[in-house]
Amino acid sequence: MMDQNRLFEGARVYSTTLGDKEITIETGILAQQAGGAVTVRCGDTVILATATMDRGVRPGIGFFPLTVDFEEKLYAAGRIPGNLFRREGRPSEQAILLCRLVDRPLRPLFPKGMRNEVQIILTALSSDNEHLIDPLAIIAASAALSISDIPWAGPVGAASLAYVDGELVVNPTASDMELSTLGLQVAGTSDNILMVEAGADELPENIMLDGLRLAYDSMQPVIQTIQRMQAEIGKEKYTDHPVFEAAGDTVEKVNQLARDKVGAAVSGTTDRDERKARLAEIRDETMEALAESISAGDVEAGDVADALDSLNKEAVRRRILDESVRPDGRDPQTVRPIQVQVGNIPRVHGSGLFMRGETHVLTIATLGTPGDAQRLYTLQPEEEKRYIHHYNFPPYSTGEAYPMRGPKRREIGHGALAERALQPVIPDEFPYTLRLVSEAVSSNGSTSMGSVCGSTLALMDAGVPIDAPVSGIAMGLVQDQDSGDYVVLSDIQGVEDHLGDMDFKVAGSGHGITALQMDLKVKGLDFEILRIALEQARQGRLHILEKMLEVLPESREELSPYAPRILTVSVDPEKIGKIIGPGGKTVRALQERYEVKIDIDDDGSVFISGLNGLAAEEARREIESLTEEVEIGKIYTGQVVRVEAYGAFVNLLPGVDGLVHISQLADYRVNNVEEIANVGDELTTMVIDIDPAGKIRLSRQAVLEGWSAEEARDRDRGGRRGGGGGGGRDRERGGRGGNRERDRSMRNGGRPRR
Repeated sequence: MMDQNRLFEGARVYSTTLGDKEITIETGILAQQAGGAVTVRCGDTVILATATMDRGVRPGIGFFPLTVDFEEKLYAAGRIPGNLFRREGRPSEQAILLCRLVDRPLRPLFPKGMRNEVQIILTALSSDNEHLIDPLAIIAASAALSISDIPWAGPVGAASLAYVDGELVVNPTASDMELSTLGLQVAGTSDNILMVEAGADELPENIMLDGLRLAYDSMQPVIQTIQRMQAEIGKEKYTDHPVFEAAGDTVEKVNQLARDKVGAAVSGTTDRDERKARLAEIRDETMEALAESISAGDVEAGDVADALDSLNKEAVRRRILDESVRPDGRDPQTVRPIQVQVGNIPRVHGSGLFMRGETHVLTIATLGTPGDAQRLYTLQPEEEKRYIHHYNFPPYSTGEAYPMRGPKRREIGHGALAERALQPVIPDEFPYTLRLVSEAVSSNGSTSMGSVCGSTLALMDAGVPIDAPVSGIAMGLVQDQDSGDYVVLSDIQGVEDHLGDMDFKVAGSGHGITALQMDLKVKGLDFEILRIALEQARQGRLHILEKMLEVLPESREELSPYAPRILTVSVDPEKIGKIIGPGGKTVRALQERYEVKIDIDDDGSVFISGLNGLAAEEARREIESLTEEVEIGKIYTGQVVRVEAYGAFVNLLPGVDGLVHISQLADYRVNNVEEIANVGDELTTMVIDIDPAGKIRLSRQAVLEGWSAEEARDRDRGGRRGGGGGGGRDRERGGRGGNRERDRSMRNGGRPRR
């Protein structure tokens, strides 16, 4: 009998643990023609990963073309896609974010100068909606690369962490995450951490650091298992790939010609444009000096450009390490000058402009109804989003011109990071759907954290009662790999991101961290550097937050006049049908009559939204009356819908009528019902009884005399033996009861029996 942990007969199976759960890695059956292929399983969630490398190099390519794709197959969860073609379309945002998550720890471990195309394809074969896909995808990609013929300095491991009831939980389930105040993803090698991604509910730095340490320790068994796989079944690595780096003699010539000039350009000015212009002049001068060698083919122009870039990188890094002076003249901890503006854009619901140095981000907030929530058709447990953040990075933000083809993976990632940073402070009871759009109108580093700050301002300007304002800062690192010396940089700009070793983004409120994202260009980072970076980030973001609150100390008391007004009603879920009506007739009529939009949740929450607050209030009252239960002792004012000799039928609620017997119409003897009540008149009456059949007995005299329902029942001569009224379908039944009462009355000389 086949091992229950084995997916395919004949496969090679390796088992390990992550937290308290078993991880099974299987290879040898699927995708045998790929460079490397594995399936990774935890519970009933299974990921197939393949790694393949092209032996050739595309002409003219100037970068390492690594691609990670995630095939989010809905059959994995037993579902059929809901679109017209009934097949998966373009990747969802969640799939793109997973691709980025996998790419980031893998990329730094490929050989420098490699240009062969490498493709990692991840396919979800099965999803139990409990065991998280993210860490399994990283582990699967790492295992496939490790046993393949692709040159790579892995393996890496991965671990997810939650924080539930004051305890860190390794490899949590989706059920754990519903109770968690932390969602932490960590990947790294046996030596150190490479990648961090986190969202948190304002957790302090020490808990985050403890989580990073625990995640690092927890992933080691996975790394050791993949190392054993590599030793036992791994293919021989392909080493004949070309390495693109500047020729040694060219580097030496460029150093002689330009080293001192580049150093002077870097240290001679703090103005970015002036420095770029001077470096461009040095490039032209160097190219001119080597023109004959380039023409003769002894020197490659591309090698000259690469050598000049290396000189610039070296000069910037050495100045930071040796003098603690950055390209714009700041010391390592100083944040660039900050300016803030709010409410500048007319008609929108809220806006915030955050300017930090040359990085300017304009965020617009739009408030929508619950029906505007984004529906999610993915393998993730969430089904909809009512807080959405979009980030745009137009070419003019960096002074460039190129075609705009929709959001790239980087833009989707930055938008998700800002969304994660603000999500913990959006009140759960706030009924609106929120969409924030951050336009990076000028960029020189850390527009994603500028989006966090701009989003806070836009939300507060829109009158959203956020729990706490949030700011963000991007931290950098310059580290000498030989000596180990390092400098942690606060609020990095573009050149420091490009030439540095780390991009560590931290967002949070005055209470704690709400989001983290770390990317490394080196092969590891020790915990002391992480501790310093987290503390330096805390000081920086509090400084930024102080500048923001000087302009807008708290959320505006009123929503924008252009935002819809939403009223909330909670009804018995079993009565939702009364609001909807047959085929939706009732709810459509309400929406048309009051010019509102009505959204109904399965839990009985009814959201009424419209620009006219008075109309929305009237719609609310009618919805309440549709679902209201008639109560004994309660006084109602309703319209007379039918008059008989024995009394009048009064409409109390939609479809619900009751009978006022003639003896209860006034505080004196009434000889004819029409003396008091005619069809169309309004009567104020008290409900004094409801019989088992649902017929309702009313009394106007009880209202006039100030009686209780019990007192009115004792004096209700006509109600002692039948009569009454009920819902709309009970009127005839109530009428028949009234006929019997009328007959008895006539037998007593036209007077009620005493």
